[in-house]
Amino acid sequence: MVFKNLRAIREDRDLRQQDMAKVLNVSQNTYSQYENGVISLTAETLIKLSRFYGVSIDYLLDQTADPALKR
Repeated sequence: MVFKNLRAIREDRDLRQQDMAKVLNVSQNTYSQYENGVISLTAETLIKLSRFYGVSIDYLLDQTADPALKR
């Protein structure tokens, strides 16, 4: 499963996969595999990405078009 929102938000912020790989402390190849759904995102990785971007995990996983965090 390709995560379109994960890629789109990265590109909207003019970030490269290599930039996000550094944020997550993984290789660029691993980050690419996250975006393309080749390997599963862990809960820890999803939390880091959600906090970094300030969006919901549901948005990152393409479960909603609304990026807003609900509390």
